[in-house]
Amino acid sequence: MERVIVASQNRGKIREIGEILAKFGMETVARDDAGIPPFEVEETGETFEENSYLKAKAIFDIAHTITIADDSGIEVDALDGRPGVYSARYAGEGCTPADNNRLLLEQLQGVPEEKRTGRFVSVITMLFPDGWVLTARGEVEGHILTELRGEGGFGYDPLFLPDGETESFGEMSPEAKNRISHRGKALCRLEEMIRERHLSMDTV
Repeated sequence: MERVIVASQNRGKIREIGEILAKFGMETVARDDAGIPPFEVEETGETFEENSYLKAKAIFDIAHTITIADDSGIEVDALDGRPGVYSARYAGEGCTPADNNRLLLEQLQGVPEEKRTGRFVSVITMLFPDGWVLTARGEVEGHILTELRGEGGFGYDPLFLPDGETESFGEMSPEAKNRISHRGKALCRLEEMIRERHLSMDTV
């Protein structure tokens, strides 16, 4: 059974990835459980793809085995795509999700509903010892609300209303959110890409 190290400490995220990899006979191991020493990867990339790769490569260089990492955030059209890759630290180093939400609302003050469009983005990178790199991207379009709605989810979830829905991500159940979320879409794409890789290897 191939071992895959997930460069995350989010147990929910690790479980979701593990459910997919198990279909291909892969064992998912959290970075902490794999004995990877604690360190922060400097996210110097300008895109979610670049930062996702940087995080995966940092773990891969230590473990030399299959590694998965992800990067995600929210893009707001009225702010020229910001916060983007700076979503987690938008209000500054050491900021809280509440700080980020407050800043986003301030910057969108007076912006009409039809122009408060944006999207959540998730990019997952999977590195293999043989040089293969799989990069899966998922997006969900929506609108930025004028006030927080709901106490579920995390980050910007209470401010994001997905297109075609009546509940914000902060109001949805985890199951409902996962069915349409950016990470859910990225995971589905990753599963397709792993299957394509296996098929290509079988035909060699």
